[in-house]
Amino acid sequence: MSGRLLRLVCTAALAAGAVLVPGSAAAAPEPGARSVAALLTELQTLYREAEKATESYNATEERLKRQRAETARLDRALARTRDSLHDSRGAAGRLARQQYQSVTGLSPYVRLLLAHDPQRALDQGHVIGQLARERAATVGRLTGDTKKAVELARRARKALDARTALAERREKERDQVRTRLHAVEALLASLTPGQLTALADLEQANTAEAQRELVASGALSSTHAPTPAGERAVRYAVEQLGKPYEWGAEGPAAFDCSGLTSKAWGAAGTPIPRTSQEQWARLERVPLDELRPGDLVVYFPEATHVALYLGDGMVVQAPRPGARIKVSPVAAAPVLGAVRPDPAGKSVRRYEPPELPAGAASGTGYAPETSAR
Repeated sequence: MSGRLLRLVCTAALAAGAVLVPGSAAAAPEPGARSVAALLTELQTLYREAEKATESYNATEERLKRQRAETARLDRALARTRDSLHDSRGAAGRLARQQYQSVTGLSPYVRLLLAHDPQRALDQGHVIGQLARERAATVGRLTGDTKKAVELARRARKALDARTALAERREKERDQVRTRLHAVEALLASLTPGQLTALADLEQANTAEAQRELVASGALSSTHAPTPAGERAVRYAVEQLGKPYEWGAEGPAAFDCSGLTSKAWGAAGTPIPRTSQEQWARLERVPLDELRPGDLVVYFPEATHVALYLGDGMVVQAPRPGARIKVSPVAAAPVLGAVRPDPAGKSVRRYEPPELPAGAASGTGYAPETSAR
């Protein structure tokens, strides 16, 4: 890593509150003995821990949705197999009655030898052979349906156990998110209005410096046009400006960070993974100097935050609890990289960026009324 890039990453980390000073998420520090810079680092560390817990919760929620669907699918398949098994048992019962009620125990071969009309006997033998094959098929279906029903019942029980375990895990992760958000609330509630203003001013100054470094490095694109789907995703995200951040939310009234990006691309006709970590892991990565509107910028080493690139070095993001969806500089947090949901898409020939409403870039989220669900 070059010295200039290292300085850039460090500056971005300072702007986003990377863990520079150890702190506990369980208890708020004493604000009176700490500088504004230390308070900012502590606050942003708490926010980062809360967002990391939120993305873990989101990932478990997605797995739980898939497990519910799998459980329902297996239940339907088991019901169909049991119906088929019932029919096969009925056919097998009829077969048993027919054999019991048969008036002769002679084999088809003996009947043929004793028959006065060999041709008629041959015809009867053909019918008897056909019946025998049908009976064998009935027994085969009964055996096969029985085995299938037993296997499906085993898989259905296993799927239900997995769903129950995921539901319990989701509840634990929900509690972890709430614990971290309460720590944020406690710290914010302990600060004076002057301290809150100073925090916002310092964060803005740090972000502006990090953005200047990023632009000066030449690592940021501002000239590429979006694809048609990317343009639709951008317009969807811009339409959400001003709506509140809410952890675990996917709209329409509120969003968390990956809820916003996944819904924006879903509205554009290109479904993408729900969580920021899955978006980073599964979508195609692109260099920052090739960014086009609609691409996703992913933040922090654990890929626990994501925003949608707007163009001209800006992103649309659902930043954190207590804040609203806003436009921010790309360097508002330490950038991990960028991904593209539609790598095969062709850029539009003419692109008119959406008009931003007044106050699109305002709001820090530093307020004591942060909401924890």
